[in-house]
Amino acid sequence: MISSVKHIVSSFASSYFRRFSQLPIIKNSTLKPLLFTFSPKEQCNIEVLDDKARLEAAQRIKIGIYFATWWTLNVVYNIYNKKVLNAFPYPWLISTLSLACGSLMMLVSWVTRIAEAPKTDFEFWKTLFPSGEPAFSVLVSRVLLSETFPVSVYLSLLPIIGGCALTAATELNFNMIGFMGAMISNLAFVFRNIFSKKGMKGKSVSGMNYYACLSIMSLFILTPFAIVVEGPQMWSIGWQTALAQIGPNFVWWVAAQSIFYHLYNQVSYMSLDRISPLTFSIGNTMKRIFVIVSSIIIFRTPIQPINAIGAAIAILGTFLYSQREEIEIGLILISSFEGLDQKFDLLHQRRKSISIFSFDKEDCSFILVDD
Repeated sequence: MISSVKHIVSSFASSYFRRFSQLPIIKNSTLKPLLFTFSPKEQCNIEVLDDKARLEAAQRIKIGIYFATWWTLNVVYNIYNKKVLNAFPYPWLISTLSLACGSLMMLVSWVTRIAEAPKTDFEFWKTLFPSGEPAFSVLVSRVLLSETFPVSVYLSLLPIIGGCALTAATELNFNMIGFMGAMISNLAFVFRNIFSKKGMKGKSVSGMNYYACLSIMSLFILTPFAIVVEGPQMWSIGWQTALAQIGPNFVWWVAAQSIFYHLYNQVSYMSLDRISPLTFSIGNTMKRIFVIVSSIIIFRTPIQPINAIGAAIAILGTFLYSQREEIEIGLILISSFEGLDQKFDLLHQRRKSISIFSFDKEDCSFILVDD
C-alpha cells in the first residue's frame, strides 16, 4: 500500500509518481506509514519494484534455451565425430573440414543477407587472434584480466569439479595421452572464451559473427599444420579405406560432423555474448555431464552408482553457482542526491531489493509501505 502526505512540492513530482496522486491520504488509510519524519537526513526503507525483473527473467530463459540447444547439438556432433574418427583417424583434416564448413556457411549467409555481415577492421582481427573450464577460467581470469570472484564462486566450483571426477571415475579406457589432450583442450578452451569475451566488449560484432570470424581465421592457421602433420597422401589412403568399409554414408557422416560442429559452437558464442566466461565454462562442464548421460542412453553404456552420484553432485554444484547471486543480499546506501534524474534512475536498479535512501525534509513527502 502507498500512503501519501504532501506538505510542500516534492522533487519527486515526476510523471512516474503522479499515478499515485489519486490514492487516499494518510488519514483515510487503514495502515500506518512505516516511517515519517521531518528531521533531516533520516533514512527510510523503501522497496524498489524493478520493472526490469521481467526482462531479466526472460533473459535467463533465453540463455537457458541457448544452453539446451548448445548441449543437444554437441551430443549430435560427438556421435558423428566418434563415428568419423573411428573410420578415418585423421583429426587434423577433420578439424580443418569442420572449420571450412562453418566458414562457408557463414560466408553464404552474409552474401545472401540471411545474417548481417560484421563490420570489421584490422584492429578487430588483431584482438581476435588471441582467442584462437571452470577452475581454469577462474585462474586465467584472475591472472590475465585481474578479475576476482567472491568466495561463494570458489566454493561452488568444488562440487562441480568433484562431481565430474566421480562421473568418469570408472572409465576403463583411460590413457595418459588422452588425459593430457583433454587438459590442453581445457586450457585452450578457457583462453578462447576469455579473450573472445574481452574482444566482444564495446564492439558491434555479435557472438555469432564473432565466432564466424574466428573460424575463418582459424582455418587459415590450421590448414598448413594439417598438411605438414598428416598430408594429402595419408588422407587419400585413409579416405579410400573408410569408403570401402562404410560406404557412401561416410561422406554424410563427415558432412554432419562438420555442420553440427559449427552449429553448436555458434550457439555457444551466442550465449557467451550474454554471460561471463566463468558461467560459460560452468555450462561447458555441465555439457559434458549431458553428453555422458546421453551416451549412456544412446549406446547403452553400463553405469555404476558412483557415476550417477558424481553427476548429481555436479548438477547440484551448478545450481549452487547459479543461485549465489540470489542469496547474496545487496543494500545500497545513498547519502545524497543532486537531481531528480538520479532519484528516478535509482528506482530502476538492476535487481529487486530493499534499498536504503536518505531524504531531506523536502523529500519526505511520500513513503512506500510494504504490507
